[in-house]
Amino acid sequence: MTTYKDAGVDIEKGEKFVKNIAQRVKQTWSPEVRSDLGDFAALYSLLGYELKHPVLVSSTDGVGTKLKIAIAMNVHHTVGIDLVAMCVNDIIVKGARPLFFLDYLACGELDPKTGQEVVEGIAKGCEEAACSLVGGETAEMPGMYPKGEYDLAGFVVGIVDDGEIVDGADISSGDVVIGLSSSGLHSNGYSLVRRIIDTTPDLTLSTRIPELQSSLGEAVLTPTRIYVKTVMALIRDFNIKGMAHITGGGMEGNCIRILPKAAAMCVHRTAWEIPPVFEFFRQRGNLSEAELFKTFNCGIGLVLVVSPEVVDEVLLRLKGLDEQAFVIGDIVPREKDMPPFIWD
Repeated sequence: MTTYKDAGVDIEKGEKFVKNIAQRVKQTWSPEVRSDLGDFAALYSLLGYELKHPVLVSSTDGVGTKLKIAIAMNVHHTVGIDLVAMCVNDIIVKGARPLFFLDYLACGELDPKTGQEVVEGIAKGCEEAACSLVGGETAEMPGMYPKGEYDLAGFVVGIVDDGEIVDGADISSGDVVIGLSSSGLHSNGYSLVRRIIDTTPDLTLSTRIPELQSSLGEAVLTPTRIYVKTVMALIRDFNIKGMAHITGGGMEGNCIRILPKAAAMCVHRTAWEIPPVFEFFRQRGNLSEAELFKTFNCGIGLVLVVSPEVVDEVLLRLKGLDEQAFVIGDIVPREKDMPPFIWD
């Protein structure tokens, strides 16, 4: 008699996996979570959020081919942090506070140890983002993924008062651009990173790179920064006119998304020091400066636009929050036929 297990799906193993991660997941829960792990759907109460006109804000993302490096190194406890970061950083730039997070883990065959490490990272990321990991899905699909490989996706929901949405509409000439440092590559550009590693004969993930003070694999698996607590602290006391999460497309590709038509952003390339990991890949990959800045965050993970009157206070607050921040540019009038973003 043929069983589902014979086809490659072990339901009992999956149920045991959920039971094993339950306690860790519940550690992220706030009192607003009204369901239990294993329910058909997650319930989350909004009764405690006294907003005049509450607006729900959502985002979904993955980790991309950074997973290939994590799998190759058998290091799985950091990619969950990346997953949360890529989602929550996208909603905080709208001024939204993350409420709850769900994940989707897909594999050919579930390895409980790997799965638990991944979920541990997701839970850690949710704690850092002050949101609840309310549930998810672990999909075991034989034939879809090679043995030992998996994919990740995440989904976050946040909330903001309609009158407090940060959308860049008030950005105007004379405003100042502040950059917050990244922790490294974050989770973008890894197809290019992997190509450079694969096509460089003397380079492997275990190669120790003196200027990075670590192995190459350790450097490229550094988790993505989560900026939630910093941004929540800023918007409580300051008028942040616009914010951009620097992901695929680099600074230019993301900053132009928040600019009104009458404004252009001028950024000074020498305003901050590009971290060694980016220079390493520029040299090894023979990348042009334009390609480097178009592909990677180059050391700036989040951009803020503020009025000049509050710059010093914002920088002081950022220092108090242990953020490394730089004044990296300003907003200028956008003349006819002028691009919205200018490197100076």
